[in-house]
Amino acid sequence: MHTIRPRAGTPARSLTLLAAATGLLLASGLAARAEPPIRSAEDAFCRSEARSQVLSAPDPLNLGLHEIGRRIWASCMERKQRGPARTVKKRRRHR
Repeated sequence: MHTIRPRAGTPARSLTLLAAATGLLLASGLAARAEPPIRSAEDAFCRSEARSQVLSAPDPLNLGLHEIGRRIWASCMERKQRGPARTVKKRRRHR
């Protein structure tokens, strides 16, 4: 009877290939989620605001974290483009 022996180095080679494939999948997944470069101070501020609020924001429509973060960022950018909030001067009434 013949016994089947595994080749020397086969498990190590398969682990190496598995690690390489996993690395490629992770790298391609991270590249797809990469953010575009920051364009202004307002953009940087709004990105940090979105990151800080994304986990605490409600998600009744089941949009997912990425879409919620994008919406928070977009509303912040819209607020920043309008400029500072206008303050109403109180008129003093003289007696």
